Amino acid sequence: MASGLGIALFSSAIFGLSGSFAKSLLESGWTPGAAVTARLTGAALILAIPAVVALRGRWHQLRSNWLTIFLFGLIGVAGCQLFYFNAVARLSVGVALLLEYLGPVLIVLWLWAASRKRPRSLTIAGTLLSLGGLVLVLDLTGSVKVDAVGVLWGLAAAVCLAIYFFLTAKENDTLPPIVLASGGLLVGAAVMWLTAATGILPMAMSTADTKLGAWTTAWWVPLAGLVVLATVLAYVSGIVAARALGTKVASFVSLTEVLFAVLWAWLLLGELPGAIQLAGGLLIVGGVLCVRVDELRGAKPGEHTGDKAVAARPLDHANDVEPVP
Repeated sequence: MASGLGIALFSSAIFGLSGSFAKSLLESGWTPGAAVTARLTGAALILAIPAVVALRGRWHQLRSNWLTIFLFGLIGVAGCQLFYFNAVARLSVGVALLLEYLGPVLIVLWLWAASRKRPRSLTIAGTLLSLGGLVLVLDLTGSVKVDAVGVLWGLAAAVCLAIYFFLTAKENDTLPPIVLASGGLLVGAAVMWLTAATGILPMAMSTADTKLGAWTTAWWVPLAGLVVLATVLAYVSGIVAARALGTKVASFVSLTEVLFAVLWAWLLLGELPGAIQLAGGLLIVGGVLCVRVDELRGAKPGEHTGDKAVAARPLDHANDVEPVP
C-alpha cells in the first residue's frame, strides 16, 4: 500500500506537468492542435512495443474491444487534450485543469436530471461545493478578468471527461490497460492527423526557444517532457498504482494532480491563481472528493435499502486508464 501510494503520487505529479510543458510550447508559436498531435504520436509510438508484448499474440482482444479503444482515443484522449490545451492557451494552467475536473459533477447533474431521482446527501453536498468553487475560480467580480472563450474550452474538456466515464464505466477485464492506453493514443493521434490533413484544425509548429522557469530551452525539451514524462511515464506509473491500490483508491489519489499542476505552473511559468481562485479550487477538489467518497460508500447494485432496491450506477467502476489531461 505504501509503495503503491508513492507511485500514485508520482504519477499525479508528472501528469500535472503537461499543462506547463504545453503552455511553454504554445507561447513559442505552437498551436494547441500541433502540441496535442505531437504528444499523442510520440507517446503512441513509445507504448506500442510494450502493448504488443502485453497482448501476447491475442489479437482477438483488439477486435472484440475496438469500439472501447476508438471511443477512448476519440473522447478520452484527443477530445480531452485538445480542449484542455485550448483552455491552457487562454487561462492559467491551474484554472484550466480545475474546470476540466468538473466532469464528475456534470455526471451527477445529468443523472439527476435524467432519472429525476435525488442523489444522496453527500453527493449533493459535493456538487454544491464544486459549483460554488467554480464561481470563485472564475472570480467574476475580481480585477483579473477570466477569458470567456478559455472557460468554454475548459468546460468542453469537462464534458469530454464526463462522456468518457459514461462510455467506459462498465468493467472490462479482457483488455490489458496498457493496450487500451496505447490503442487510445494511436486512435487519438490518427484523429488529429486527419483533422490536420483536411484543414479542419490549424496546425503550426515552431523551433523557437521556449521558457521554462528561469531557463531558456530548445523547443524539443518541453516536447520531450510532454511525451515521455507527462504521458508515457505518467500512464505506466498510473497503471502500476491502480494495480497496487485498486482503481477506486488510485482515482482518489489522482485528485492531487490539480495541486501538482498549480505548483508546476508556479515554478515553471510563474503562474499562480489568486487567493479567491485557490479557495475555489479547494472547493472544487473537495466537492469531487465528496462525490467519489459517496460512490465508494454506496450500496451495491441490487442491494435493498428499506423497501427500495438500489439501481446500478454508471460510475461504480473506476477505470484503470484515465483520460489524459
